[in-house]
Amino acid sequence: MNERTIELTDIAPKDFWGAQDSHLETIKKYYPKLKIVARGTTLKAFGEKELLDEFEKRFKRLMQHFSRYNTIDDNVIERVIQSDSNVEHMDPSDKILVHGIGGKLIKAMTPNQQKLVDYMAKNDMVFAIGPAGTGKTYTGVALAVKALKEKQVKRIILTRPAVEAGENLGFLPGDMKEKLDPYMQPLYDALRDMLPPQTLEDYILKGIIQIAPLAFMRGRTLDNAFVILDEAQNTTHSQMKMFLTRMGKNAKFMITGDPGQVDLPRRTISGLKEAILILKDVEGVGIIYLDDKDIVRHRLVKKIIEAYKSIENHD
Repeated sequence: MNERTIELTDIAPKDFWGAQDSHLETIKKYYPKLKIVARGTTLKAFGEKELLDEFEKRFKRLMQHFSRYNTIDDNVIERVIQSDSNVEHMDPSDKILVHGIGGKLIKAMTPNQQKLVDYMAKNDMVFAIGPAGTGKTYTGVALAVKALKEKQVKRIILTRPAVEAGENLGFLPGDMKEKLDPYMQPLYDALRDMLPPQTLEDYILKGIIQIAPLAFMRGRTLDNAFVILDEAQNTTHSQMKMFLTRMGKNAKFMITGDPGQVDLPRRTISGLKEAILILKDVEGVGIIYLDDKDIVRHRLVKKIIEAYKSIENHD
């Protein structure tokens, strides 16, 4: 009897096999002549070689479906196993970036967000400038996850300058990771929308996804990576220059920030403001400006920003 072993790569077994292995039992029904056994991330199938070849091909399609959509069910299993086509049909006009948790469709929500997506496709380095709530970071993380899923890059690196808005990390309890985790929370929040919890945890443990303060980037060369520098308005001249020169082969860099929310000491020039002036005519660097019309948080956020802006304009 022939044996075939298949590993669930970057897939959480409990999500893939289903509650009480219900998805596994459905798969077995389509292959009554095979003996199929699953343990954790490993599936073993025993039977005739020709049947095993067909089973492996269709099972790998199921894995691809799960990796893309974060879900499978009995209908998907039936469609993939009984279909003769190699890939499921996708509408070419589909603008979805990532299929998030619970079937959430993550895509550009405004024309400028779509412009950001288009800029990233055409350039290796893009600056996304705009106020809070315009989806800069969220869209960037979605693009990074998409690139990772499609194997365009091997890792995602998310970083922020550790300049605290009115707080001091030194006075927070815990080790360095515990001190920094709350500061990096917006990046974790975006990732949790897009990747199953076990997958995200595995990616972080394996270093496929790295979330670290900007100081940790010094001395590194970032190859085969989608790298996002968030809150870049809080970088100094030397920090920004250091970061931009970390770019390695097959890398995508996105730099996001809001020049209106600088937390640097007085008379310190923002590295973001300086960089967009210096690099505005450099080929391969895209600069996109988002504004109040791109705010996709609660409708009050837009009104709050407008109210503050009117006061600041009178000062």
